Amino acid sequence: MKKIIYTFFLILLLSNTVNANDVSKVQVEVLSKTTKTWDGTLLPNYPKGQPEITILKVVIPPNTKLAVHKHPVINAGVLIKGELTVTTKDNKVLNMKEGEALTEVVNTWHHGENRTNKPVEILVFYAGVVGIPITVKK
Repeated sequence: MKKIIYTFFLILLLSNTVNANDVSKVQVEVLSKTTKTWDGTLLPNYPKGQPEITILKVVIPPNTKLAVHKHPVINAGVLIKGELTVTTKDNKVLNMKEGEALTEVVNTWHHGENRTNKPVEILVFYAGVVGIPITVKK
């Protein structure tokens, strides 16, 4: 992953709260910036309605396969610990490693699986709308 440092903008934003020496040490790393899900599908338009952001920390125990499900809203995550395999109904497979980001498939049946002997931790950010579930189980 490429590290991108936005020092100039951070100096402008933080100049009132820290001195210039501290700001020069701040780094921002873009983990993901995309218009497509991990399987290459274009992201859909956001649904109309009151926006609702949900942030989840999901811990998947060792050797655990999640139920088949889909997400009606756009979401993205960062794998904090472990390794995770995600498989769609069409048998497209994503093997994630610690530190990697993904933009999840939308309205596509899939499941995640921790095939290792260590827990998986993933932070997931959902850009939803009030009244629309973030996950639907099959």
